[in-house]
Amino acid sequence: MDTVTSALLTDLYELTMLEAAREAGTASRRCVFEVFTRSLPEGRRYGALAGTARVLDAIMDFRFDDADLRYLRKAGVLKEETLEHLAEYRFTGDVHGYAEGELYFPGSPVLRIEGTFENAVLLETVVLSILNHDSGVASAGSRMVTAARGRPCIEMGGRRVHEDAAIAAARAAYVVGFGSTSNLAAGAHYRVPVAGTAAHAFTLLHDTEEEAFRAQLSAQGAGTTVLVDTYDVEAAVRTAVEIAGPELGAVRLDSGDLGAQAHEVRALLDSLGATSTRITATGDLDEYRVEELKDAPLDGYGIGTRLVTGGGHPAPGFVYKLVEREAADGTMQPVGKRSTAKATLGAGKAAFRMLVGGTAFAELVLPGEEEVAEFERELISELTSGTSSPDWKRTSMRPLQTPLMRGGELVEDLRGPARVQAAREHHAMALAELGIPAGDGPDGPVAIPTVTDGAEAARVLS
Repeated sequence: MDTVTSALLTDLYELTMLEAAREAGTASRRCVFEVFTRSLPEGRRYGALAGTARVLDAIMDFRFDDADLRYLRKAGVLKEETLEHLAEYRFTGDVHGYAEGELYFPGSPVLRIEGTFENAVLLETVVLSILNHDSGVASAGSRMVTAARGRPCIEMGGRRVHEDAAIAAARAAYVVGFGSTSNLAAGAHYRVPVAGTAAHAFTLLHDTEEEAFRAQLSAQGAGTTVLVDTYDVEAAVRTAVEIAGPELGAVRLDSGDLGAQAHEVRALLDSLGATSTRITATGDLDEYRVEELKDAPLDGYGIGTRLVTGGGHPAPGFVYKLVEREAADGTMQPVGKRSTAKATLGAGKAAFRMLVGGTAFAELVLPGEEEVAEFERELISELTSGTSSPDWKRTSMRPLQTPLMRGGELVEDLRGPARVQAAREHHAMALAELGIPAGDGPDGPVAIPTVTDGAEAARVLS
């Protein structure tokens, strides 16, 4: 497969804006861009952020090489002075953001990019393409893991997306709690545990199902998982146990009424003495189907298409917006759109998770240092007043943004597998803070409100 450098993973208008700003003398103005989504899909209680580490890698690799410049020169869309500038391009700004695996809500500033206009504007498309894809998978996957109620989930959707997207999807699924993947490339790149045994083709290859099972068990051992729905489920289970004995690892159901079959197969396995043999379900599952199967005697799920395509919402709707810029007098000024239904709140923002007794209460997003200082004064005043409510006294604030890049260099240069493991642990912690019972089911109202005013936050808590 031909490799495309990340510098061409961009839209033309980013380069034409850069050229026009350079000619106007405004390209070197300091700017703050933020990435956020305006809403969550209906029924989603939260979003799960994934892809942050991949974004940082893409920014570090963002270079226009000789081949890129030859293409742009031949396309004739930019002037030679602009091409000479692009030949020397390196991102030299700062990046702050939510930790990968963090939860996000409407208005959460999950990434903040600070630099000159010409330095930061070029990153819009590559940043959004990664975060929208990976977070779409992660947001759906987190719901599936919750619906599974502790039963392990296997990611197996690589055949349903672009080959590179399959690796990223497996990574994102692991971040939000999937236990393994069928994708070997994800295992190699990110050390995601891999799983897989046999498909229907293996059974159909042999003259009889018994012959196929004997071949698989001989090669993989009694602990393997056999696929039992190619012909007749009951006959297949009996044959597998007869060959492997009660040590048979697992059987997989891939079609039909999975709930009813699971009860029948469990009873049959137990009657044959295979009480420790597990039952895994696959076949077009999503969080709603997993929820329906909550009372079935299943021990795990293999999930593919609905996971890697975002569970019906493949892109969370992240946008990359200029929220603050340097004015002609050198001061930084908040800026924002006023468009109907697309207005943006100006100024670079600080974000906190408000917790009461360790449970998330609100997402506090404050525009500008003055708003942060005002809220801190309100908080201190309430806590020392002697008349504050019990909730005030149990309140804590968890900062959500951390420095990720300074001066174009990574703050913490972890290897890929270490980043993924850290993100997986962070997601588990953040999700636990919400305190949503698994019994609530997949859908519901947005879990916590996003508050953008310090005084309002004080009123909400009171």
